Amino acid sequence: MAADPDSVERAPVVEATDLVREYRMGTGTIRALDGASLRLDGGQFVSVVGPSGAGKSTLLHIIGALDTPTSGTIRVAGTDLMSLDDDAASEFRRHRVGFIFQFFNLVPTLSAWENVALPMLLDSRSLAKSRPRAVELMERVGLGDRIEHRPSELSGGQMQRVAVARSLIMDPAVVLADEPTGNLDSRTGADVLDLLADVAHDRPDRLVLMVTHDRSAADVCDAVVTVRDGRVADGQG
Repeated sequence: MAADPDSVERAPVVEATDLVREYRMGTGTIRALDGASLRLDGGQFVSVVGPSGAGKSTLLHIIGALDTPTSGTIRVAGTDLMSLDDDAASEFRRHRVGFIFQFFNLVPTLSAWENVALPMLLDSRSLAKSRPRAVELMERVGLGDRIEHRPSELSGGQMQRVAVARSLIMDPAVVLADEPTGNLDSRTGADVLDLLADVAHDRPDRLVLMVTHDRSAADVCDAVVTVRDGRVADGQG
């Protein structure tokens, strides 16, 4: 008899053990992470909080294969990130991770839907073949009537919704958001947080991980990871 899929324990989306990240600064060394460990399952919207300089962004960059730890182990969506060379890390980022930034990072000369499709274009897919999926995601984030607008014709909240749609275009296992509400008013920010929660809860094998300084934003998440002095004070999700 086949096992009930809901009863099968899934591997964590993120599993990190004793992460250390050191940077050379002149003749000295700065330790941004100092033995950080955490385990995060899918189907969750998780925030990472802590004081400035605690190591939050470093942790996010390592999970997204934008940086490599000095030591420790890190697996994301079943991939051992420590084993990846530069080309494999780039491939991993393109296909398994979606990124959302505080300043949107939209291309001003492209329409909204073209900005959403951009990761597909960078993956050597044609604009014509990318359009249906991009438009579908624009509709999902509530901007089906704004697909041809340039970023300059959109509000801050609308631009961030375009960025959310773009992060989903490659159907990633992990969506990493770095201060996604930092440039938004409280009401617009709340709408974006609701959207990110929907994205996280849409699939049991997808994790949305958000770095924020805003405690009220963290409070709407399913779990909160606190980073202090390069260590994870609460690393289970």
